[in-house]
Amino acid sequence: MVASLARRRGVRQFVKFGIVGASGFIVNLAVFTLLQRLTPNHAQPLQYNIIYTVAFLAGGVSNYYLNRVWTFRSTGHAVREGAQFLSVSAIALVVGLIVSAFVSRWLGHGHRTWFVATVAGIFVNFFLNKYWTFRHIE
Repeated sequence: MVASLARRRGVRQFVKFGIVGASGFIVNLAVFTLLQRLTPNHAQPLQYNIIYTVAFLAGGVSNYYLNRVWTFRSTGHAVREGAQFLSVSAIALVVGLIVSAFVSRWLGHGHRTWFVATVAGIFVNFFLNKYWTFRHIE
């Protein structure tokens, strides 16, 4: 059963997407932590949102490249796909900021809130990218 699942293209893509996402997660976390340490007022909502956004976008750039060349093996128009991927990332960013605003009441503006907000966008990212950005991939 596991072997037959592994042969399914969508399952393989989701696993690869997860691996790429994990690497982007690490990039995101590293940038978030670095910026948080360099920013004296990082606990303020505006500074937190800026730090979250910059870290999210840094992870997104690495994710786009790796998903394009490895997960979906796209040879499509890089600029169009990049714009679509960025649009999907913006949607996921908005979802993350909304989740952050909601859960920060209980968790504060730190790593726990960042984690919950980041996880909130994983499925949105995969399905929108698979069925919109890279839909032409067979």
